[in-house]
This record gives sequence, C-alpha cells and structure tokens, in this order.
Amino acid sequence: MNPLTLPLKRVPPSPRRGEGWGKGAGGNRRPRLELGMGRRLGKRRRDPLYPEGMRILFVTATRVGDAVLSTGLLSHLIERFPAARITIAAGADAISLFEDVPGLEQLIGFRKRKWSLHWLDLYRAVVGRRWDIVVDLRASAIAYLLWTRERHVAEKRQVGEHRVRQLSRILNLDPPAAPKLWIALHREAEAARMVPPGGPVLAIGPAANWRGKEWRGERFAELALRLTAPSGLFPGARVAVLAAAHERPQAMPLIEALPESQRLDLVGKIDLLTVAAVIRRCALFVGNDTGLMHLAAAARTPTLGLFGPSPIDQYAPWGPHTAVVATAIAHRDLIPPDFDRLTTDTLMDSLSVDMVEQGVRDLWARVAGKAA
Repeated sequence: MNPLTLPLKRVPPSPRRGEGWGKGAGGNRRPRLELGMGRRLGKRRRDPLYPEGMRILFVTATRVGDAVLSTGLLSHLIERFPAARITIAAGADAISLFEDVPGLEQLIGFRKRKWSLHWLDLYRAVVGRRWDIVVDLRASAIAYLLWTRERHVAEKRQVGEHRVRQLSRILNLDPPAAPKLWIALHREAEAARMVPPGGPVLAIGPAANWRGKEWRGERFAELALRLTAPSGLFPGARVAVLAAAHERPQAMPLIEALPESQRLDLVGKIDLLTVAAVIRRCALFVGNDTGLMHLAAAARTPTLGLFGPSPIDQYAPWGPHTAVVATAIAHRDLIPPDFDRLTTDTLMDSLSVDMVEQGVRDLWARVAGKAA
C-alpha cells in the first residue's frame, strides 16, 4: 500500500472495517488506513538555533496504550518549541489521539506490513523535508536516513522499568514526563451531551486487546451493581461502558446487567478523544490493562487498572491518582509452557470481585482524602 498522508489534523487514518471507536462529534469522518526518523535533545541548547516554523517529526507507537504513554515527550517538545510545526506518525489505531495537538502540520497513520514495508512507506512520506528534530520511539533504521539537526531514538526496553521512565530518558527528562491529552472544545461539548450532569458516573472498560488480559464480563457486571447499590460506594450512579465497536461482545454481560436508567452504552459510538472527554466527567474508571486504562489515567480521572498476565512495573497506569489490583497468581506464573495467545481463555480468574471492589474503595478513599 502506498502512503497516503494527512496534511490537516482533522483527518486521521481509519481503523479496519468493524474496528474503532466510532465517528465522534466531528461527523462521519473516521480514521483512514494511511501509511505510513535520532542525537540527544540537550535541555540547555539555545532556542535561537531553531527558527520560527521549525519542523518536528514524532514517530510513536502502533498501540493506543503505548501512544498515550509517549504523549509526555510530545508535550515537552510543544512547550519548549511552541511555534514548531509538528508531524506525527503512529499506528492507525492510535493516530486519532493526536488530532487536537497544537501546531499540528500532518498526521501519518500506518499499519504494520509484511517484510516491514510500512517503514518504506513512512520513509517516502517524510524524506522530502528537512527536519529540525526527529524523535523515533520505534527505533527504526529509517530514523538515521533523514536530514535533521537532532535525532532521538528509543533504546531497547528495560525489563522492570515503567515505560514512561524509559521514554523520558530519550530526552533526558527528570522527573519523567507524565502523559498528556489535547482535547478540542467540540469534543468536550459532545461528552457533556452524552454524560449530562446528574450525579456521579462510574466508567468501566471491560475489554482488552487479547482474551488473556480480560476480566470476565460477568464480574464487571457484579462489580458495577455492588458499587452502585444503595449501600455501595456510588449509590445510584450511572455507569458508562466504554469499548471499541468490535469489542461489544465482551461488554454485553455488563451492559445487559445494568438498569436502563443507569446505563450509558457508549461502545463504538465515539472517537478516542471524545472517550477521554467522557472519562474526565466520570468519578472513577475501572478497566483491564489496555490503552483505555492509560487514556483514563492521562485524563486525570482516578483510575484502577486490573492486571494479570502483563507486568505491572512496566505498564501500571501513570500518576498519583491511579492504582492497580492484580491476580492472586503472579503474572509470570499465569502463562504455561504450552501457552497459545490466540486460543487462551482469560487468565484473570484469580482476581475476585471482592479484591477489585476493595481496590476501588482504597483508591477512592485516597483521592477523596487528597481532595479534602
């Protein structure tokens, strides 16, 4: 597939048929499949070396969660070079996260192709320009083939270290750069329409990108009913159910268990940034270890992540307003020698509803205590 680039931020690349987060507040436009690089950024370099209209290329992740975790670096660059023209390349599923970035010149979305041909597509899309700064979080060979004043290339991932800390080292940032979202006013307005005032809202993300990480939908349903019961932590609260369109089967046990008066079924109906705006209006988010969990944390909503076969030390939600609960069985012990990722059932069954409910209560007591 030849690269198809996006000169305007309003048109992101689309997910495959049957996937994605819906059309959102901007109309029927959906991300299209488009296509689809590093010297250290010295903190004390004098900005006069970088003229007005300098160009920055930011190559980030294919998955939503990793893309969210990289936004702190992008925020640092924007704050340091507010007049820069920014091109962002990311996976087609994640590219819409960057539609509202200030100074955006171009979005380039890509999907992985056989024999890594997506890198050739990306090269063709960006080789014709001179860059001032290139940040390549994918550590591709292409990163060294572009003309640029400075380049910053991700290093091999370190086991046992959080991804935000790893990424922040690329630009020598200490403290680490916390993820940040840019959300346009029209998305906030759409979120207000979908979640009008009227008491607290609990947000739940019951799906994941593979079955092994998914807590059973029936357990999410029991948790929601407990938390919103008259004696629960959020009595009578509405519940916003959030997932991509193709994840509706995973969400159905929760949707069907909720009383109609409390149910906000937003599955597949809104784009990622509007999802983030919705989550900002919620009292708390509970969900599996997914991009949606990282999105909730970046939206600064109290976030409880449910973990099983994925490493907490690397992928816990980031920020003081977050917490995790994990399976009773350690993640390294959850995966048997004959493990098949494609055929496995959930590996989250040793995480009980009682454990998650207590995690919600502990997090809420902590964040409510800080607010007071």
